[in-house]
Amino acid sequence: MPTADHDGVAVAYEREGRDPAAAETVVLCEGLGYGRWMWNWQADALADEYHVVRWDNRGTGESDVPEGPYTIDRMAGDLEAVLDDAGVGEAHVVGASMGGMVAQRYALDYDRAASLTLLCTSSGGPEAVPTPESTLERMFSVPDGADEREAIRYRMAPAVSEGFIEENEDLVERIVDWRLESDAPPRAREAQGAAVRAFDASGELGEIRVPTLVSHGTADRVLPVENGELLAEGIPDAESEFVDGGSHLFFIEEADRVNDRLLAFLADV
Repeated sequence: MPTADHDGVAVAYEREGRDPAAAETVVLCEGLGYGRWMWNWQADALADEYHVVRWDNRGTGESDVPEGPYTIDRMAGDLEAVLDDAGVGEAHVVGASMGGMVAQRYALDYDRAASLTLLCTSSGGPEAVPTPESTLERMFSVPDGADEREAIRYRMAPAVSEGFIEENEDLVERIVDWRLESDAPPRAREAQGAAVRAFDASGELGEIRVPTLVSHGTADRVLPVENGELLAEGIPDAESEFVDGGSHLFFIEEADRVNDRLLAFLADV
């Protein structure tokens, strides 16, 4: 597993799909606490046509777990280090949730982004609709006596549609396995959460000058859909698609639809 160094932090990444000399690069930025597994569905769909880079945020997976504080700016610097280490001069940047915040900051501060795809994310700032307190409580606490697997299932519930866990037991068990292998430990999860809370690019959206696709589930209980609407309104000429009834993890639950839209967007850039 190659690593890139940023400020003394080793950031792990992997490459798949086509040879970068013969295909454009897509880099995938995951959400709070999650490892590279989060993009399994999109990476598979992209690999036939693109060179795909997946990386572990600091504190997650095979990347280092430095002491905090973490910031979105630092994680955007981690992404720059990954692309530089991989020899990628230009990339389509796809981010979900916290990864979408990293993608925004990256497009504002660096010059390698060819396009942005922002899924279930927010620009932060005073107009952003915050994560409901009931969701935060569920995501950052677990019932007394819960084992590791039960804790992951409990915290995951607000991010998926009602009934998804019960109706997809085999898939959920695989996700639990992946999360046990690569999720951020508690102190890194808290540090990533603090970075999300401090993020504010709301006054800079008009400075994003690359083609942008915003997509959001209308039933997102983690980052409510109004945040996607604010992004679509604030980024010049942004395309948008809102998935009726879609959860925070709509790109997993509605993977075929999301992949088709993503591939169509990238083909037109």
